[in-house]
Amino acid sequence: MKIFITDGGSYSFFTAVFDAYSERECVITSDENVQMSFGNEIVNVGTDFEKCARVQKKIAACDPSAVDDILIVLRSRDNLKEQAAFEYIKRLIEKKSPISRAFNLPEVIIFDELKHKVTGEVHKMTGFLRFMESDSGAFYAPYSPDNDITDLLMPHFAARFREERFVIHDIGRKIAGIYDGHEWIMSYAGEAEVYLSEYETVFRTLWKKYYRAVNIKERPHEKQMKGYMPVRYWKFLPEKKDG
Repeated sequence: MKIFITDGGSYSFFTAVFDAYSERECVITSDENVQMSFGNEIVNVGTDFEKCARVQKKIAACDPSAVDDILIVLRSRDNLKEQAAFEYIKRLIEKKSPISRAFNLPEVIIFDELKHKVTGEVHKMTGFLRFMESDSGAFYAPYSPDNDITDLLMPHFAARFREERFVIHDIGRKIAGIYDGHEWIMSYAGEAEVYLSEYETVFRTLWKKYYRAVNIKERPHEKQMKGYMPVRYWKFLPEKKDG
């Protein structure tokens, strides 16, 4: 069996789809640590823009919205995302019509679950992301999302803040969305050292006092908080920090 290893990007994935489509049995993945069985053949896939265009044109002919849905699924942290997208594409081309609501098909169920994990996290972060004001006046929001969603958040916060400068920093992936008050870009971002404004320091102190006041020891609402926001996000909440 052939295992097509992509570079993790969408162009490499669509190139792999083109190369793998005629194979009777194969796997597409960006996981370089995938477990190998005896007799498997590794194929490292680069980018061929002509192949990408042909695959996307074929997909769009079956369902105009499918390419966008696939690009969302490819943002998932799940190691099986490429294979799930590949199986979905094969079934879509077989049916020659939209299958996004065909939940009797296992390929659609798996694909749809991955898609909604990504879009669901985007929705959560529009409400849960916490910004700190730096001493320069710009706002900074560090976070560690499960999925690669920073550029999906940027339009929302650019419209929300409009003329304010801000940075959304994905700590784990070391990337950041940077908005200068007019337009935004994505950039590599390693470690960041942010100095808080005097206002922000006071605000965080007041927020912690409020949290301690409403969180009655005899009736803690930690369980309710976990229901609204997974514990893995708490490290970026001022009310959950020590001090």
